[in-house]
Amino acid sequence: MGGDLKHEVYLFASLDKIGARGSLLGMMMVVASSRKKQSVNSWNWEPQRGRIMNLISNSLEINLSLLFGSSDPDENYLSFIMKNAFSMFENALLLKDSDTKDALCRIIGTCATKYHYIAQSCASILHLIHKYDFVVTHLADAVAGAEKKYADGSMAVSLIREIGRTNPKDYVKDTVGAENIGRFLVELADRLPKLLSTNIGLLVPHFGGESYKIRNALVGVLGKLIAKAFNDVEGEVSSKSTRLRTKQAMLEILLERCRDVSAYTRSRVLQVWAELCEEHSLSIGLWNEVAAVASGRLEDKSAIVRKSALNLLIMMLQHNPFGPQLRAASFEATLEQYKKKLNELTPNCPSQNPDGLQSDIDVSCGDSGVENEESEGDSKDQDSMADSCLPHVADGMPQVDNSVPDFGNVEQTRTLVASLEAGLRFSRCISDTMPTLVQLMASSSSSDVENTILLLMRCRQFQIDGSEACLRKMLPLVFSQDKSIYEAVENAFITIYIRKNPVETAKNLLNLAIDSNIGDLAALEFILGALVSKGDITATMLSALWDFFCFNISGTTAEQSRGALSVLSMAAKSSPTVLSSHLQDIVDIGFGRWAKVEPLLARTACLALQRLSEEDKKKLLSTNGNRVFGILEGLVSGFSLPENIWYAAADRAIAALYTIHPTPETIAADLVKKSLKSVFDSSEGSEVQPDMDSDRYHVLTSVQVAKLSRYLFVVSHVAMNQLVYIESCVRKIQKAKAKKDKMVAEDRKLDENKASDAQKDDSINSELGLAASEDAMLDSLAERAEKEIVSGGGTEKNLIGNCAPFLSKLCRNFGLMQKYPELQASGMLALCRLMIIDAEFCESNLQLLFTVVENAPSETVRSNCTIALGDLAVRFPNLLEPWTENMYARLRDQSVSVRKNAVLVLSHLILNDMMKVKGYINEMAMRLEDEDERISNLGRLFFHELSKKVLVEKLCNRFTGVSDIRQWEYISYCLSQLAFTEKSMRKLMESFKAYEHVLSEDTVMENFRYIINKGKKFAKPELKSTIEEFEEKIIKFHNEKKELVLTEKNAQVHQQKVQFRDLYGASKSRMKKSTTKSLKVEPDTSTRRNTRSKRR
Repeated sequence: MGGDLKHEVYLFASLDKIGARGSLLGMMMVVASSRKKQSVNSWNWEPQRGRIMNLISNSLEINLSLLFGSSDPDENYLSFIMKNAFSMFENALLLKDSDTKDALCRIIGTCATKYHYIAQSCASILHLIHKYDFVVTHLADAVAGAEKKYADGSMAVSLIREIGRTNPKDYVKDTVGAENIGRFLVELADRLPKLLSTNIGLLVPHFGGESYKIRNALVGVLGKLIAKAFNDVEGEVSSKSTRLRTKQAMLEILLERCRDVSAYTRSRVLQVWAELCEEHSLSIGLWNEVAAVASGRLEDKSAIVRKSALNLLIMMLQHNPFGPQLRAASFEATLEQYKKKLNELTPNCPSQNPDGLQSDIDVSCGDSGVENEESEGDSKDQDSMADSCLPHVADGMPQVDNSVPDFGNVEQTRTLVASLEAGLRFSRCISDTMPTLVQLMASSSSSDVENTILLLMRCRQFQIDGSEACLRKMLPLVFSQDKSIYEAVENAFITIYIRKNPVETAKNLLNLAIDSNIGDLAALEFILGALVSKGDITATMLSALWDFFCFNISGTTAEQSRGALSVLSMAAKSSPTVLSSHLQDIVDIGFGRWAKVEPLLARTACLALQRLSEEDKKKLLSTNGNRVFGILEGLVSGFSLPENIWYAAADRAIAALYTIHPTPETIAADLVKKSLKSVFDSSEGSEVQPDMDSDRYHVLTSVQVAKLSRYLFVVSHVAMNQLVYIESCVRKIQKAKAKKDKMVAEDRKLDENKASDAQKDDSINSELGLAASEDAMLDSLAERAEKEIVSGGGTEKNLIGNCAPFLSKLCRNFGLMQKYPELQASGMLALCRLMIIDAEFCESNLQLLFTVVENAPSETVRSNCTIALGDLAVRFPNLLEPWTENMYARLRDQSVSVRKNAVLVLSHLILNDMMKVKGYINEMAMRLEDEDERISNLGRLFFHELSKKVLVEKLCNRFTGVSDIRQWEYISYCLSQLAFTEKSMRKLMESFKAYEHVLSEDTVMENFRYIINKGKKFAKPELKSTIEEFEEKIIKFHNEKKELVLTEKNAQVHQQKVQFRDLYGASKSRMKKSTTKSLKVEPDTSTRRNTRSKRR
């Protein structure tokens, strides 16, 4: 019978091969000729394969010794079966059939385990795993099935041993094989956790290998083992202790791997920790340590690691064992009560036992040892809200119960105290990450922003301290060009502020408007406009806002009324009809008695008037026109508002007049005259008009200074609004002309063959260029109207033009300005506004402006002037171009505010191509190291955006013609701060000739090395090899240049030594001669006379 079985198996195997070939041949024939029909008697092998494979696997599982006459079947027979089984594993289509796949797994498991065909089986399995990725899960099923059926894990152990024996360097070359082996180990750990936990030591050495894919897999294996291998509670105490030590060692390895050199491995470790949290396999004793690691990884240089850290913290909050609210104050109050209780229970014992507490609380979150009413209630609440951000949870502030439940057991109370301390540490750990989360919301990576918002939402749900304030800072992100970021902000906004109850929604929105700054208000207006357009802000919500504004809801304050009107004005920008039904209320309440209680209410009412539709404006003018104009004029010229609020209210009042008044220039002229009269026609100020260069200003009182400041504000603001009004009029004319031209063109198309004489004349006029001349005439008129604002059209000055010389002379009197800083602030602001309007006035006062921006003692004045310089550079670029160096000098100002505004202004000008990147760009690079963190972040953002413009070539060209080593260092540092792409790296390499002469300097070389290291990280293999060749090239050039420079220095030193030696020799020779002369004895004069006398 054994021979018959062999023959049948050989027959089936041959049939399988023939069937497989026949199926393939049949498919080829069908593709080749679809007209040929399949034979009626053709046999389809596919449905029979699974059944036959099951028969073969069943035959191997019976007692074959009765057939073959020996304990083991013929080795050739087993080899034949295994060979065919493994060959079938190479066909992905066959494995899709569950019957065939299960039968093949049983065949492999039975042959390897029951018939001890392990060595050959393991070799074939590893070969398949290295070669095909689709076999990984199926082979893991085969190995696990064999262990389960025969209670023998010898095949699994043999595979683990073979993988462990492999040289780690082999996996560096075979990346596909490394990934497949890693997946196989993870699948095996999931199916056989206990077996793998006892053999994990064979794989641990691979943590020291260079293949991050293997390390990733081992991290995943450890996660599976920690979650599944140590759950049983049976066994002896010694075996339990061994398992706990093994588990602790695995946890320590996971903590250590959080600092792996590979970002992929660090990310994978954090993902494993998140999985352990989700499966309640992370002990309370280790909870805060993992939270601290995740918080630290938020500042990782890799975006994928930061993303995993954010997700881990989200998971830890969602599955935390401490309760549904984590407000630190609540924990502190409860902890204090239980500490008192513990002290009462143990008066003669220490209140804490650090060694014992760890063991008490080192339990799994799933089966926590803290069993009490409070923890049970918390866990129930936690489970019910784990998968959703419920707004009502975040709003409620739980009340601390003064009555402390009596547990009666000291150890349980001590454990509870330790648990509360752990919860408090966790709450503080998350709260301490808020500054980092704010920075991540400004990240250039969209994943950082999206996941940070999700984490802050979860923090708000659990009432983490500081989360509410951080969420407010996400509002400016609505202006992001990234659609995913905008959607994340919008979804978070809806979740937090938009409720089913209209009154709650209205209250949330008006409170948000009250507490927001200028930037947040702009963002709020943008997002509210979008929500109104989409219908997320319903009519009932708008009605509730009107109820708050009109004080129809009891307890409404004047501040809430202002906030409601502010939100309604924002909504009116996208839907002007929002304000139609309450025009009278806006006037009566906005400018009535409540405006005295809340002065900013009048300013908000002015804003609402600006947002009226054209129909509403006509309706308002017909019913309350004179009254409204009188109110607005009174706001500007009166003194009912406090000084600090008047400027904001006057700003909006003047803008409202220019929006709704039919002839705004007339009423604006009256405002200027009234303001001027209040300053110079008063008895106190009659002596201010004489020569402005004199120093007799003792008559100026604080009241007069305030009036003069207001006058300058009114004059300059009217001038600016007049400019805007002229531009709006021009746009209206252009719009009407375009509409008319469109109608004429449509008429011409309708009746092209029967064109009227007028149409023919229009056609001729177009051909003659008369249409273009009309546009030129309109531009000329607009330019003339703008010039008349300050300079005037003729020899005589107009109303504002008369103020301009006075203003210029006033601002030049630095003695007076230093005595009255508020007057200087108002005067310089007015001066800058007039300079923006008129080119001649700008050119004549540029020197004054730069003098003030450099030397003014008030940082507010310097900051305002810096912002004005940006506006002037946009309007009159040619006038500001010679002052570029002075504009960059603002980056060195002592004031943080001035430096910040300078960075913002220059970034805007450069990135929008309004200013060229000059040689002063190093000043911007120095701001990267600014002591103020926000300025340094703005600098990084600037260079990140600048790098997108491919400025590498331009900066490389800066090296040519520069001999100053310090300039070389600056330019190379700027280059290193750019975000390089493949294109910019090639530009850098192509520009080698431009900077080869600077590579001798070590600092410059370090910056280039930094660039090369950045390029290697993103480069593809082809580019990476090019970069490595370029690196060798510049290192070689650097060394040669350095040697050359060193040789030149040595030659100079040697020459100096030779010159010194020659000089020293000549000097010594002269000294010797002089010494010889001094040693000769000169005869006495008397002797000389005697000698001469004797001769005579």
